[in-house]
Order: sequence, then C-alpha cells, then structure tokens
Amino acid sequence: MTPTPALQQQRHRQVLAEVVRAYIETGEPVSSRTIARVHAEPLSSATMRNIMADLEDEGYLYQPHTSAGRVPTASAYRFYVEQIAAQATPRVEDRDWIRRELESATTPEGVMERASHVLAAVSRGLGIIISPPLARTLVEHIRFLLLPDSRVLVVLVTSGGITRDKCIRPERAFLQPELDRIAEFLNRHYPRQTLESICADLKAQLALDRERYEKLISGALLLCDPKLLGEDAERVVYIGGAAQFAAAAEFQDQQQLGELLSAIEERDRLVALLNGCIEAPEPVHVELGVEQMSSVGKHLALVSAPYGHGEPPRPGEPVRLGEQGTLGILGPMRMHYERVITVVALMSQFFSEETKGDKLS
Repeated sequence: MTPTPALQQQRHRQVLAEVVRAYIETGEPVSSRTIARVHAEPLSSATMRNIMADLEDEGYLYQPHTSAGRVPTASAYRFYVEQIAAQATPRVEDRDWIRRELESATTPEGVMERASHVLAAVSRGLGIIISPPLARTLVEHIRFLLLPDSRVLVVLVTSGGITRDKCIRPERAFLQPELDRIAEFLNRHYPRQTLESICADLKAQLALDRERYEKLISGALLLCDPKLLGEDAERVVYIGGAAQFAAAAEFQDQQQLGELLSAIEERDRLVALLNGCIEAPEPVHVELGVEQMSSVGKHLALVSAPYGHGEPPRPGEPVRLGEQGTLGILGPMRMHYERVITVVALMSQFFSEETKGDKLS
C-alpha cells in the first residue's frame, strides 16, 4: 500500500501497529493512555492523542463513540498485515503441534479433517481444506468397474492415499476385460502423474502411432477425460470450527449470521473463493473484506495458501503446481495475523511435502 502522509512518519507507523495489536488482543476500543504506556518512546497522552487523531483523519482509525478509544479500520489491518505480520517467522511450538496433530490421524481423510480443525484452533474462524481438482491430482492407482447399466465407476487413489470415485457414462460401451487392460496400461506407464498430463501424453502417443494404439488409447482418453469426471464439482471440502465461528462477537446479528452460514454451506462458493489465492504472487494471500461471501463479509478476513507438488518455474514465471489444492482460515477481521499467517504457511508446506513423500521438519 502507498504510505499516506501520516504513515511516512515512523512514530505514526509504530503507534498504528500498537493500536491494531492492542485491539486484536482485547477487542475493546484502544485509548491514547493505553498506547502511551506500551510505546517505547516516552510520550504524553496529549501527543499520543494527536498522533491517533492524524491516523483517524486518514482513515486508519475510528471512534465508535465520542468518549471511546479508537478501533482499527480495514486500512489499518491492511497496513498491519503488510508491514508487520507478513514478516513473522513460524514458531517451533506450532511446527511441532501441527506434526503431532496430523500424525495422530489414522486415515488420509482423517488428516484433512484434523488439519481443518488445527487451522480453526489458531483463530476464531473456520479452517478450510480444499482438495485439488481431479485433472491436477497426482494419481497412484486407477481402476475401472463396469456397472450393470453400462456406466463405469472410475476409482482413483491419489498421492495422499485418498480414494476418489466417479460414475460416468462414456460415449461407447465397454466390457470389464477391456477396462482392466486400460487400467493396467495406465498404472504401468503413468505412475504418480496427473490426469491432465496423462491425457496430454495419450494424445501425443495416438498421433505418433494411431494404428497400434487407437483402440487402447482412445478408450483411456474417454475414461480419463477430466471434463467427464466433473473436475471442479468433485473437489472435497473439509471445514472445521463452525461452532466457534458462529459464536464470535462480530456475528451477533442472527439474520446476518444465518446468511453467512448459508453462504459457507455453498461449497462451490468456498472453492471459488480460495482458488483466488493460487494466482496470488505471495506464498500466503490475505484478503481483508470478503464481501462475496455475504453482506457481513466486509468484516471478514481470508488467509489462504495453495499446496501441491511444484514443478521448477521458468525464469520470470510463477511456480506451477502439479497438484493444486488450497487451504486457509476464514474469520473475523480481528485475528492474530502473525500466528495465523505462519500456521497457514506451515500447513501448506506440510501438504506440499506429503505429495512428494517428504515430511514436515
């Protein structure tokens, strides 16, 4: 953000950071006397009031009542996130805590559930984990099962050990022996690849030697078509912390709360919301004011990050993930950003390294 006249002065920046930090801790309007006590430089309450008045004039603070202290605005939080919280480093205790929590889960699905609750635990918001789209999921094993009505059940075991299945009705009929041959061919020639890359290579092989591969590869292309599999609709969404989110003081208006919870139940909306972080230039994306969620969204913040197995980028290009999932925290704008940002980054690292068979260390 471009510094305003007040924020060009170091003292004003320090005071604004202290006001935001104090409000995050207490949830109460912050007085000049409170900041004067914690400020490193000895300043009178009158001087502090003048500084806070300057910050109020430029839209960083406001007074809910004439006799009350000041409360940060969205602009103040934005300053705090960019200048203060983004420089935070992960705590060793949080790294150990995440490892213990996730390693205690007994199934891949349990890991995702546990991760969403860990994210929720560091905020008063929701912890959200969204699986990658099918087209970009690293596949360990594929199986096709013929159903009585000629539909085919496609069973995919992903790199994380999670099984995902989808019933499809291909353009032509298959017999089970043919389905078995196609699955054996794909599992033998394309270990730990995405459906997207498998289909691209199949088309290249078909162009090189159509006479030899046409029946086998054309069948495989029909069965592995991400569009037929419904790549976006089949994303799995894990949400933790809904009860504490609903109890937050910011959402005491029952009508607004009901509208917000209804919006959260629309999984496609959450997928679209978190997908925006994949193209963001920063490793952890912070969005202040999430108005696309509901009318109360202007009081929300989203801290999110992509996870996946990245391919080395070309010079000047962003990292392209072979497996793109997203995770994050959606909660009240008043949250402990230093810890939230570092925990989201640690969780992203954990899931990215899991896809490569590594461990968070």
